[in-house]
Amino acid sequence: MNNNLKYNRICVYCASSNKTPEKYLDHGRTFARILAENHIDLVFGGSRSGLMGVMADEMMRHGGRTIGIMPRFMQEVEWHHEELTQMITTETMAERKEAMIHEVDAVVTFPGGCGTMEEFMETLSLKRLGLFHKPMIVLNSFGFYNPLIDLLNAMLRDHFLGPKHREMWTIVKTPAEILPAIAANADWDPEARSFALVQ
Repeated sequence: MNNNLKYNRICVYCASSNKTPEKYLDHGRTFARILAENHIDLVFGGSRSGLMGVMADEMMRHGGRTIGIMPRFMQEVEWHHEELTQMITTETMAERKEAMIHEVDAVVTFPGGCGTMEEFMETLSLKRLGLFHKPMIVLNSFGFYNPLIDLLNAMLRDHFLGPKHREMWTIVKTPAEILPAIAANADWDPEARSFALVQ
C-alpha cells in the first residue's frame, strides 16, 4: 500500500497502562502497520508501555518512523521508549501537548485514561477556537467510547456546542476506517472563532 493521501504525520492519543486489554492492543498493532505501510510517521506520548509501547514496537517492526514526545520528569523515572526514531523532550505537560499536534495531519484518539481524555478535550477546545484545523478521529474500539459519544451528543443537545461543532470529530469503530475518515474530512474552518460562542 502506498501513501497516496500525502499524509506525513499522525498523532495518536492512547493509553500507557500495562494492563490495557489485549483487544485494544490488537487495534493498536493493526493501525501501526497501516501507518508503516503508508509511510506515515507516528507521533505519540513516547512511553514504552501499554498501547503506546505496543504501537511504537509494531511501527518499528515494519520499518515505520516513531516520534515520541515526553516531559523530562517522566524520562527521569524511565517511562520513555529508548528505541524510537526520535524522542523530543519537553519541560512541561503543556509543552508536550503543544508539540504533539505541531504540524501533524490528523489526531486519532484510541482508548485510554484521564491523560488521553485531557489531550482529546484540549485539542477539541483548540479546534473550536480555530487554533487547530486538522481532522480529529475517535476510535471507538469495542464500544469503549460510547459514554464519550453520549456526552458529546448531550453537549450538542443542550447547546453547550453549536450544530456546526458536530463536524469537529469523527467516530470510527475499526483501525481500517481511520485513514479513510481522515481523507473524508476537510481542514477545519479557519473562521471557527467567529462561531465558537453558541448564541
